[in-house]
Amino acid sequence: MAPRKKTTAVAAPVNATTEIVPVGRGGFLGHIVGHLAGKALPYLSPWAATATLPPLAGWATNTLWGGDPMSAGLASAALAVGGAGLSAVAWKTTPAGTKFGKFRRAQATATVAASMGWLTCATAAGPFGSPVLDAWLIGGGLMAASWNVRQVLRNGASGDVEETTGGGLGALAEAIGWEKVKVKNPAGTGKGTVKADVEVEAGGSVPAIQSTTEKVAAALQVPPSGVVVTPDPENAACGTISLRVADLLKDGVPFAPPAALGLLPTEPIPLGLYADGEVWAIDPFTAEILQHVLVMGVTGAGKSEFLRALVTHLATRRKMTIFLVDLAKGRQTVGHIADGIDWLIQDGKEAKRMLKALPAAIAARGSVLADEGLDQWTPASSLNAMLVWIEEAADVADFAELEEIARKARSVGIWLGISLQRATWGNLSTDVRANLQGTVCFGVNEPGDAGFCLPDHVTAAGAIPAWGSYRPGYAFATGMGIPQERWTTEVRSGLTDRDELAALVAAGAAYRDPLDEPTATALGQAYAQRGHRGTNRTTPGVQPAAPAVAAPAPAALAPIPGAVTDRSAYVLEDDADMSEYEEAAAMEVQEARAEILGAIPGDPEPDADYAHLRLEDDVPNADDDSGIAFGQQDRPSTEEARHILCVELDGWVQRGRLEFEPADLIPATVAAGRKRPWLQGELKRLADMGVIRRDGHGEYTILQSPLQLA
Repeated sequence: MAPRKKTTAVAAPVNATTEIVPVGRGGFLGHIVGHLAGKALPYLSPWAATATLPPLAGWATNTLWGGDPMSAGLASAALAVGGAGLSAVAWKTTPAGTKFGKFRRAQATATVAASMGWLTCATAAGPFGSPVLDAWLIGGGLMAASWNVRQVLRNGASGDVEETTGGGLGALAEAIGWEKVKVKNPAGTGKGTVKADVEVEAGGSVPAIQSTTEKVAAALQVPPSGVVVTPDPENAACGTISLRVADLLKDGVPFAPPAALGLLPTEPIPLGLYADGEVWAIDPFTAEILQHVLVMGVTGAGKSEFLRALVTHLATRRKMTIFLVDLAKGRQTVGHIADGIDWLIQDGKEAKRMLKALPAAIAARGSVLADEGLDQWTPASSLNAMLVWIEEAADVADFAELEEIARKARSVGIWLGISLQRATWGNLSTDVRANLQGTVCFGVNEPGDAGFCLPDHVTAAGAIPAWGSYRPGYAFATGMGIPQERWTTEVRSGLTDRDELAALVAAGAAYRDPLDEPTATALGQAYAQRGHRGTNRTTPGVQPAAPAVAAPAPAALAPIPGAVTDRSAYVLEDDADMSEYEEAAAMEVQEARAEILGAIPGDPEPDADYAHLRLEDDVPNADDDSGIAFGQQDRPSTEEARHILCVELDGWVQRGRLEFEPADLIPATVAAGRKRPWLQGELKRLADMGVIRRDGHGEYTILQSPLQLA
């Protein structure tokens, strides 16, 4: 059998149909020769030009003017003057922003001057006589070799590009005045971005480069945010420039659904894509420090889309509880996923209750974590992780209250999120903003507004989303487990579908855990009487058909001396109508109050005998001449007096009233036969027992009924 002929496969061009073609040994050698010829051709060009152009030009000028001495002299003089001018033009027009550029300028100028000088001599003496011919052979060879050396240095003798100067980033650097900047190692990422190293010489600085990013963006005709210069944290003279030359996100980013239902809060949360196509994910509960987040952007910039995606992901996870405050458009924004929110608040009074109750919950959670031997929350704790999200926080709470919550909540697993259009000092104090170390800044109208949200070094690098609402969903994000080198890269959040999110939240109900008992107990009546209750599971693997998580019962208190523990006296008959009973009781109270107030003159005379009387004073003795006799009424005992006060507080709890001032208890104090000092002492005692909490400014909040059974 004849031996098989050896073949080699040759691939067709990328856009052509690939076909396997047998090539013999001769064809293979021809291919190699052609490849080498292609590599050598650029280096042959200077030699070809030196061998042909000077003798042709010298022969032509000598033929025209060399025959007559007068013509030869005038032509030589003109060529000498012209050569000097061309040399000056070559010097001025050749870029020299780098050391290599300076060498190139000197070489180009010398080449022009030597060529014009030889041509001047060849015009008068002829190109083929000695010593003109010798000058052409020796000088031309040296000149061609010098250009070969330049080509080798430009391309890198080792095959690596050390510095670019001719065209590309080098030409751009020289055009915008980076005289003391070297641009090295440019490389495309293949994902619409070009990156290069920058290095400044003595007298320059990376911040000076950062201040010129707008000029670079204008020169490249890309958005201002498409040019970012990031300093090297270990070398102040070095940095990286990133040029986004193509927008891979302009057609939108699809919503990334959860990888699985029932994940823990510590799993990454995918929310969109970076400008280079990589997944944008946050991981707040795994970071060394839980970083609260500030979300900022104008109306229509994409904040609501971001919030819906975040809530949906967390609503499908175990050991996770979500509180959300939106007084403006809560149902419009998250109504379709409200079942995944344990406490959705759309009333200002209820929002204040929740925020006032949070410090007590933070303290209780801290005690639990201490007992569990944990310095901060982890999934090993018996407590749920929590997200407390507040829209337009300045309309909900004062700065001191928010600062206390933000400062204390991070170690106990409560993640605070605040969203607003502009985080100016009037909308959010600097103390609160200092505790919001994670940021997501969507479009703003003014470049300076981005500084209210993003860190200074991020905006200094050129990462400023000054596009208003024209690019919805685009943003810059920092903190929350995001690598720091990614902080200056644009992101775009995913586009959500209402039906898809609602289906995910419904499926996640079988995995959502109810709020842990210590936190629910510490939140007290504010949580127990919340207006909205999400649908969480009560049995693992069983999805409730309706809100199945009852408000956790507050922890039992020790019986209050004098309080009635047998509440049968307050239970109506089965056929009684509670609403009618409450209405009748309210009318009786109003009639009694009107009768008492009616007996008091509206405007007593300043000098009247009774004008000085106060609630704290004893009842005066009756005038012997008046004929009036006061009947002596037995004073209630201490237990009875306390019971009267507790019944009043319990009635408020049953009617949903949780806030009061001491003056509201004056009728009960009078009925108990006591005075203001006694009331103040009882309020302090009830606060120490955890029944009520003093909120400042003379206001109190009822945490639980004092008639709670032990």
